[in-house]
Formats: sequence, C-alpha cells, structure tokens
Amino acid sequence: MIRKLFWSIAMILFACSTARADDIRRVVTGLDDNNKAIVLFDSRLALDPAPGPYPFTSTNLWITDAYPPGLSSKDTAKRPIGVSPPQNGTKFRVVEFPPLDPATEAKLDPNLVMKGVNPAPARGLPVKHPMMHRTRSLDYAVVLSGEIDMMLDDTVVHVKAGDVVVQQATNHGWVNHGTQPCRMLFVLMDSKEP
Repeated sequence: MIRKLFWSIAMILFACSTARADDIRRVVTGLDDNNKAIVLFDSRLALDPAPGPYPFTSTNLWITDAYPPGLSSKDTAKRPIGVSPPQNGTKFRVVEFPPLDPATEAKLDPNLVMKGVNPAPARGLPVKHPMMHRTRSLDYAVVLSGEIDMMLDDTVVHVKAGDVVVQQATNHGWVNHGTQPCRMLFVLMDSKEP
C-alpha cells in the first residue's frame, strides 16, 4: 500500500514538473520603486546548440559590464557575446558537453573555441586542441552532472559532479570522452593580464 502511494505521488510530481533536461530555471531579484525585494524574472532558459560539428549546448544566465557590477532591471543575458566576459565584466553561464567521439573530434577546426575569444591574454602557448582556449579571465567552474576531462598544455585532469575548478587565464579545454553528457556552471570574470 505504501509503495503504491509512493509511486502514485512520484508520477503526479513527474507529470506536473516543468523542468526539462535542456533548460535552466533562472530567478532574478531586484528592488521595486518602494525598495521592496521583488522577482524581476522567473523563467526557463533553453540550452542552445553551438554551431558546428560538436553540438555542445549553453545559455548565458547573466552578464555584467563593470566592476563593481551595476544592478539591472533589464535582462542582461540576452545579448550576443563570445567566449570571453566583457572587459571589466562577468559572464555567468551553463554549458552542457555531450560525449565527443574520436571521429568527430578529429574533424574539428583546430581553433574552434579560440576563434570566439576576445581578447586573449598575451601570455600562453598556442592551443593544441580544438576545444582548448584561454581567456583573460578568472573562471570558477562547477561540474553539476557527469564527468569531463580538463586539458591543459601538458596535463589532463578528470573532474566529475561536485568538483570545482578555479582557472586563471590558462590554456584549457573541456572534452567529454565519457558516455553521458556533462553539465557545468561557469562564472567568468575579466582579469588583469597574467
């Protein structure tokens, strides 16, 4: 009887859930004209596919253009932006990396991700893999689900759900050689030249 009740409740909750694996719920707060805390935005943002042969998906959650950051009642995440955060700004985003098979990996443009970086830091070696890049930023990365390899110039570090990376304007690339997608949360903050 308890088991039957449990499964009935579970099915109702599942049927009523609006969450999907390919989107993120984002809640943004602010102050109204009476200085009362309110919700400015409460919506689902789709993870959009990147162009090209490796279809990782991503969405920007918030972007700032100054430090210290200003507060905004406008949705700052909707503007087009490359890999790097704005000068003196930040970029808050989620990226999902599907498994990358060797045949697709071999066909990728050698500068696939690096082409979207602006500005790149002056220091650093040329990239050695299509997913490798370096931004003039301090990045906080959290693996939300799955596993992935972080490639550096001469090292590969395997990270999994719950692991955190602090990346300081170095060459790095995220490559999923596993069998399940890997979802990561990133905060990129513009930094001084390394």
